[in-house]
Amino acid sequence: MAAGNAIRGVRVGSGPIRPDERCEPVPRRTVAYWCANGHQVEPLFAADVAPPATWECPHCGQPAGRDEQHPPGVARAVPYKSHLAYVKERRSEAEAAEILAEALRKLHQRRGE
Repeated sequence: MAAGNAIRGVRVGSGPIRPDERCEPVPRRTVAYWCANGHQVEPLFAADVAPPATWECPHCGQPAGRDEQHPPGVARAVPYKSHLAYVKERRSEAEAAEILAEALRKLHQRRGE
């Protein structure tokens, strides 16, 4: 086997080799959150960071709050909207007719009609 740049005795993801490279972990704290289904989740946060008001429950996907007695309500599922539904929200019937007439006029000009 060729000697040279081979690193022996070190695996991928191992810690630092020299003791002076080691560092102390950041102080952490757990914060409890409860969802409407009664699940409790306790994520870890850095001690000097303000935790968010809500957290997503990993069990059911609902929002979870810090108050066990009054958790946030169940998230409402937004119904699927088609592209046409979004267009109809932005345009009136008169605007749609005008845009269609303009597109047809351009098409007829291109075809030489």
